[in-house]
Amino acid sequence: MIKYNFIKEFVERSIRENWDQPSLSDYQGKTFTYSEVAMQIHKLHRTFEAWEVNPGDKIAIIGRNNSNWAITYLAVISYGAVVVPILADFAASDVHHIVTHSDSVMLFAGEFVWENLDEESMPGVRAIYSLAKFQPLVARSKDMAQRAALALKKAEVEAASLTPEKVVYRNTPNSNLAVISYTSGTTGFSKGVMLSHNSLAANIDFGRKNIGVRAKDKIVSFLPLAHAYGVAFEFLMPFAVGCHVTFLTRTPSPKIILQAFQEIKPRLVLAVPLILEKIYKKQLLPIISKPTIRALINTPVINRLIYKKVNKTLTNAFGGNFIEIVIGGAALNAEVEDFLRKIKFPVTVGYGMTECGPLISYAGWRESAKGSCGKLLPTLEMKIDSVDPQNEVGEILVRGENVMEGYYKNAEATTASIDSDGWLHTGDLGVVDSNGFIYIRGRSKSMILGPSGQNIYPEEIEAKLNNMPFVQESLVIESNHKLVALIYPEMETADEAGLSLADIEKVMEEHRKTLNATLPNFMQVSRVKLYPEEFEKTPKRSIKRFLYQAAVENSNEKVAVNELELE
Repeated sequence: MIKYNFIKEFVERSIRENWDQPSLSDYQGKTFTYSEVAMQIHKLHRTFEAWEVNPGDKIAIIGRNNSNWAITYLAVISYGAVVVPILADFAASDVHHIVTHSDSVMLFAGEFVWENLDEESMPGVRAIYSLAKFQPLVARSKDMAQRAALALKKAEVEAASLTPEKVVYRNTPNSNLAVISYTSGTTGFSKGVMLSHNSLAANIDFGRKNIGVRAKDKIVSFLPLAHAYGVAFEFLMPFAVGCHVTFLTRTPSPKIILQAFQEIKPRLVLAVPLILEKIYKKQLLPIISKPTIRALINTPVINRLIYKKVNKTLTNAFGGNFIEIVIGGAALNAEVEDFLRKIKFPVTVGYGMTECGPLISYAGWRESAKGSCGKLLPTLEMKIDSVDPQNEVGEILVRGENVMEGYYKNAEATTASIDSDGWLHTGDLGVVDSNGFIYIRGRSKSMILGPSGQNIYPEEIEAKLNNMPFVQESLVIESNHKLVALIYPEMETADEAGLSLADIEKVMEEHRKTLNATLPNFMQVSRVKLYPEEFEKTPKRSIKRFLYQAAVENSNEKVAVNELELE
């Protein structure tokens, strides 16, 4: 067990020590000092009491990244309750399912999300509060609502006289449950990852000791806070250190992200591969591919000057003040990584998953080996399930402090993921070298990384498609950072209905539009393509997904995609 109590050491202590320092800001909006965060937490604690929330009860949060989202998260876990973060892009039906499945007794919702929700579909919730104003949107008990209003007035008076010495939160053991993080929303696919305070503490303690940020450093948060990567390393770890975190509060397009970096000049940058890869492809590659530049790059001494200039330009694009950029969620394109290493750009790749809260491995950019995702965290053990882990690819298995308690109310899925010896089967394939560097060689899972770090499980989309008329089976894969659905039609049924091939294509296009209306933006299918035969399967009747990636990538037909503009 980690020696640091998460609440006492990383929340309570940081508030006390950084009392007058800026803590959380909304981009181009309000800033809270650490003392003001403490005041808001105090008021929320009194609200929870009025609604008879007990330690261990669940409270759900959904909304865009912002300071109130983060304050609510801190208030819930410092109260001893369990936070259920929900991705703002989830469809209303998925939100209803998660709130109900998690047994949440309260819900805090961003107002733009709340417009699409139906409180009758969440009968177990006692109250729904606005994230924007911390005021009730739905109150199922008039007595409790009146009590909460009175408690808030009293709490406002108490908060005004709050001092660092009075910031004392419930002594919640690290072994207690802190978070239930849902990997998806769809009924039948959703799995609530149960993370203890110990898992949070293990991640935060490693980050503060090894990544190098200090009190008063500035951080920009744009990864989804409802996901483990963003919440742990763009919010919780910086907060524990005493940093000033700014939330973008809007859809994080590359243009907005780079604009914020220029203004805030963050000390640490977390990102998914897409951002760097697009900058390389759109801004750097056209320049370094010019014949004259290529010739200069091949000239000793001159090439160092060119690399230095490119490094400076790229560094300035990210604000010019960062220690390093940490890539997570997926591997960086090999060509991009190779170029960034040549110019000595400070970027490194880490590896993790929600079930580890999230970090599994990391190494700073100066020591990280090319193509690797760092070294195993000291709080974990790892083994590669192969006879020769250095040369023969095998599944990566881990166990230790970071690993989840299991999946909420899903013993079958828990048993399938964590074996009797406590090893978490990650579903990722890799090798480890003699120096301990881990190399991911593939996934036995089908999960696709969304454009802003979201987890996309194609089986969810396929299940919806497969229930539509004239669809025999489907396969959703990624191409150019967009989703494409390969569909094997029910040809016999289509023939009986007198449909031509052109008619079937029109039907499938309508299916795509109908499907997308039920999916969050990051899961939208950009195109459907008819496939002429049944998909090849394993003996267990699972589709061999890896065989079909080339079917889209090598297609002579262009896939319609909307490129994100970087300029």
